[in-house]
Amino acid sequence: MDEVEVVVAHSERATLRVGDVFLKVDADQARIDVEVEAMSRAPVPTPEVLWRKPPVLAIAALPGTTLGRLGGPSTASPAAWAAAGAAIRTLHEAPLPPWPGRAGRSSVALAAELDAECDVLVTRGLLPADLVTRNRRVAQAALRPWTPTFTHGDLQIAHVFVEGDEVTGVIDWSEAGRGDALYDLATFTLGYESRLDDVLAGYGTDIDLDVIRAWWSLRSLLAVRWLIEHGFDPFAPGCEVDVLKSRM
Repeated sequence: MDEVEVVVAHSERATLRVGDVFLKVDADQARIDVEVEAMSRAPVPTPEVLWRKPPVLAIAALPGTTLGRLGGPSTASPAAWAAAGAAIRTLHEAPLPPWPGRAGRSSVALAAELDAECDVLVTRGLLPADLVTRNRRVAQAALRPWTPTFTHGDLQIAHVFVEGDEVTGVIDWSEAGRGDALYDLATFTLGYESRLDDVLAGYGTDIDLDVIRAWWSLRSLLAVRWLIEHGFDPFAPGCEVDVLKSRM
């Protein structure tokens, strides 16, 4: 019998791997519903759904390997990063799904959430006040009107698989929906600023780089406390705190 590998686990959900099958356990049935529906609509390769028995979703493993993982090196070629950029553009040009996604929060609601989170980061001593203040100022550029697109909502590089210079699939669609395209691009290049030109070469359209940088700051500010509380380390080299420090 194959060994059971714990891919990720925290209080909200867990993902296990048994051979070529991934088992996603999520107590929030709505997230699983979104994931399955988004994969059926997305015009990019996604994992095959093998079966569903709430609270478990079974999906097949994808060929290839991920582009990397935040805080670690990426050995993928510039062409592979460009191919990922082209796949992201294909997603963003697809017909809109009927539900809002993680990247679709209004600027007003997001600003209020961000201000509250920045206050907590400082008052609890999780981050230095000057680091938070500087990045809150940078993040302001993301709080602007945007045209909704079909967004993945959690497009970390670990969620994109490639084989050679071709994208073989994209996983973890539970945050997908209508949202800001630049949120996806910023999430994908978080911690990999040196790869941004390759991604945008594949994406193939002009992008406001100030907004990308703003999303790097905004996403990192919102993530730090959650990561700490769920057993992850945003202070690890190359991760969220280093992203915030790079804006100083």
